Amino acid sequence: MRFGICLPNFRRGTGPETMLAATQTAERLGWHSAFATDHILADSAPRAVDYRHIFEALASIAWLAGQTTTIRLGMSVLVVPMRNALVLAKELATIDALSDGRLIAGVGIGWNRTEFKSLGEGERFAHRGVYLEETIALWRHLWGGGEGPYVGRFDSFSEGFFSPLPPQGAELPIWIGATAEKALLRAGRIADGYHSTRADPETMRQRLAVVAQGADAAGRPMPLASARLSVDFSGTREGPALLTGSAEEMAARVRAYREAGTEHLALDFCETDPDMAAKAIEHFEREVVPLV
Repeated sequence: MRFGICLPNFRRGTGPETMLAATQTAERLGWHSAFATDHILADSAPRAVDYRHIFEALASIAWLAGQTTTIRLGMSVLVVPMRNALVLAKELATIDALSDGRLIAGVGIGWNRTEFKSLGEGERFAHRGVYLEETIALWRHLWGGGEGPYVGRFDSFSEGFFSPLPPQGAELPIWIGATAEKALLRAGRIADGYHSTRADPETMRQRLAVVAQGADAAGRPMPLASARLSVDFSGTREGPALLTGSAEEMAARVRAYREAGTEHLALDFCETDPDMAAKAIEHFEREVVPLV
């Protein structure tokens, strides 16, 4: 099992100091990755409360790329259909270059119709799955050194020279976040990784079975399986995607995710203070990881 953190780039009270402290602590401990959460304009929905104060995801990991050397940086997950696919291709290639090939492109289709509308992409909401698929094909074309002409449903150009290429090239890993069956099949069919949210171990097992169907149908290997979980040392929080209780109870739950096929965990420690964020990661490393 590889461990990463959900970058504390969101929630009221967080700031650059907290993001840097958490990421550098995870890197010092040899953790795998740090993932920025993405939203642009949160609405009044209860599910969006934590995202009313949020640092932009790509800018955050680009900033951290210059202050780290080994930890991989990604998004959990970037809402691709709210953005321009060509601009994203350039931004992601640039971040991969600035980080010396450490980027993981975590992507998804989003869930908040109001946010799409606020960003001028309300009509795209109904087609966001198709948009994501075409965008990934376009990225791999450009990142692999492809030029024009390129003709797609949403993006076309007669000629285009894309440089610099990302160090990882067209193999830059793309992880798709998904919950619906159609989206899970898409992850199996075209992604390098599947990144879950709000999934307990049994739900993860069920989702991965669908991802495997998509991979088998496309003649591709099974994508890496990753889960996003919250960590609660106080025992006061509830939810399916949660590590809480004693160190052994947390470790047992991690083992359950591993037995369900999960290979990577992105852990949200829910801390906005720099010292508390660093101490929470260190505590998990010291007390829980050895038991796993």
